[in-house]
Formats: sequence, structure tokens, C-alpha cells
Amino acid sequence: QRILRLAEMCRRLETEEEKVLPFYSSSLGDGEQRDARKVLEEMPTEPLAQAMQDYAGLERFWQRFNKAKLEEQALERERAALRERNQRLREVLRLYLAGILVTREV
Repeated sequence: QRILRLAEMCRRLETEEEKVLPFYSSSLGDGEQRDARKVLEEMPTEPLAQAMQDYAGLERFWQRFNKAKLEEQALERERAALRERNQRLREVLRLYLAGILVTREV
């Protein structure tokens, strides 16, 4: 209950863009979306599924959490690529400067 109240409080602090725009479009086809809706409308029989329905209000939180994790991974990959590019550029620069020094001495 406390977590759900906090989620409601955070909802009020969202920007207009966050409230209006969805985080991502569904990758499910029309038939798959219909099947998913049917499953969600049925009353769950398993205890875990029943417990999950109590936390349905946290769906937006998990969407945001997953989106943040995906962005973090993408930024980490970009960082690694930039680090590698930086190393290559440093090596090219070092070779260039070494070539200039050799020319001046000759």
C-alpha cells in the first residue's frame, strides 16, 4: 500500500511528456495483443498470479525502470565504443607526432 501511494505521488511529479507519451510501442501483433488482453481479463488461479494483480499499479514503475536499464546499457556500450575510438585516435596521433620528430632530426 505504501509503495502504491508513493507511486501515485510520483505520478503527479511527471512531466506532461511523460504523462502523454507511452514509453514504447508494443512489439506484439494484433492477434497477440488480443490474446494478452484475454489473459489479463481472466481471474488468475495461481497464487503468484493473484499476488501480481495486487501490484498492477506498479506497471508504469517497471516500464520506467526497464527503460532506464536499457538506456544505461546502451550508454555503456556507446561509452566503450568511444573509449576504443579514443585509443585508436591517440595511437594515430602518437604515430603522426613520432613521424614529425623523425623528420626534424633528419
